[in-house]
Amino acid sequence: MTSPVVIVIPARYASVRLPGKALAEIAGLPMIHHVHLRALEVSGVDVVLVATDDERIASVVRGFGGEVVMTSPDHTSGSDRVWEAISGREAAIVVNVQGDEPLLNPKVVEAVLAPFVDPAVQVTTAATALDDADRDLPSVVKVVLDQRGDALYFSRSLIPSSGPALRHLGIYAYRREALGRFCAWTPGPLERAERLEQLRLLEHGERIRVVLVESNGPSVDTPEDLERVRALFNAPASA
Repeated sequence: MTSPVVIVIPARYASVRLPGKALAEIAGLPMIHHVHLRALEVSGVDVVLVATDDERIASVVRGFGGEVVMTSPDHTSGSDRVWEAISGREAAIVVNVQGDEPLLNPKVVEAVLAPFVDPAVQVTTAATALDDADRDLPSVVKVVLDQRGDALYFSRSLIPSSGPALRHLGIYAYRREALGRFCAWTPGPLERAERLEQLRLLEHGERIRVVLVESNGPSVDTPEDLERVRALFNAPASA
């Protein structure tokens, strides 16, 4: 894999379901600090950046010694924010790690990076087994794969499959050129229907290699998610 590898953590203040969640306190630290600490644990990464449009988040990141890039408030997706953040910066592989992943497993990011030893791989992401309780939840994105392990389709609905149903995990890695192509395209009908930006890649014929992993820690999207994650941080360690 060609260096450098850059992780960008897009973090905005104006979250619809939980405003200011990047700064929500978890076990004595703001959530964005937890995500940054876990990103630093990923092997083979040269730089970790936080990309934000809000000075409150930027100030906190600078306070704990993180590198922050101020980006436009007009971006409609985290990917566009990531693309702006690496503008003018050397980066061969770019990883988009969401700012609401305080229990991010560094090994999952390493698994998403591993396929780039193959020069043909342009974009990667991760998936894990879908729990029965989540099969009908639109908030849980499903993915079905072809025989090479590339994504055939992503959906908020359950997709027919001959094997175990898979839950998509929203961690992406791109070759720089692939991210640039993606951000230059306009959303297509499938992306608009499903409200899933990764479908833009499939609609334009890009392949997305999907790495199967055990799981990743839960993300934070709602107040209920935040309380669940706080409880996990406060739970006693297993014997």
